[in-house]
Formats: sequence, structure tokens, C-alpha cells
Amino acid sequence: MKARAVGVWVALGLVGLMSGCSSDNQSDPRQVVISFFGAMERNDQAALAHLLDLASLMKNTTSDYAVSTDQPRVFTNPQEILNDLTNDGLTKTRWFSMQRIINNASVIGETATVEVTFVDKQNSIGYRTNFGLRKLNGQWRIYSFKTLQ
Repeated sequence: MKARAVGVWVALGLVGLMSGCSSDNQSDPRQVVISFFGAMERNDQAALAHLLDLASLMKNTTSDYAVSTDQPRVFTNPQEILNDLTNDGLTKTRWFSMQRIINNASVIGETATVEVTFVDKQNSIGYRTNFGLRKLNGQWRIYSFKTLQ
């Protein structure tokens, strides 16, 4: 009886620890960006949909976030964005052909930026990008990718 009670408490403690870890990942914008790249690498569109503010990304019609393109691409539905960020999508192909350096986050209230540097070693070019995040329903979501240079 005593062993069973200890087992229940250990199980409850593990559940609490696991839920605490997952909420910590969502409370740090930098960790959200790290999780985002992990989901891209695994081609996990469900996880990407949870990390992105797809409605805001759909509104971007003036610039292309797939580094080093001349013309902005316009996405007509969220699935096109998810396809672009997974498998053989243009953005995934370009971003994963370069070294990615995830820098520190800057948080101001309910918004944050995380600078990500993409390094094209073959051409000795670096691209600085600010990932914009905002809190939606208490969790950080990526709403923009803005290339700085």
C-alpha cells in the first residue's frame, strides 16, 4: 500500500515537472525560436502551426522571409506557409543551407524580437533577421521574419 502511494506521488511529480518544462519553453521567446527550427527540421507542421501566428504571416505581402529573394511571395492560405517551412519548401531549403545562429531575445511587454543570423559560408555573406513574437493566449507566437541586411 505504501509503495503504491509513493508511486502515485512520483507519477504526479513527473507530470508536474513535464508540464512545467513545456510551459517554460513557451515563456521564453528565444526557446520558441529554437523549437521552431526543431519543428522545421522534423517537418512537423502541427508543431509549427502551434508556434506561428499564421494569420499575421499571411498579411505580409511586401517582403519575402526566405533570405536572398528579390520578389516577395504571397501566400493565399496558411497551409502554403507550412509547406514552405517544411520538406522541400523554398524557405526551409534556403535557411537550412546556411548556419543559423540564434541570438538573445529582447522583450518589451507582450512583444519580443529574437535576432537570428544566417551565415552563407560559401559566399561569405551573413543575413541578420529579426523574428517578431507576440503573446497570444499567454504563449509566444512568431508573427514576422524581417531581414535586416
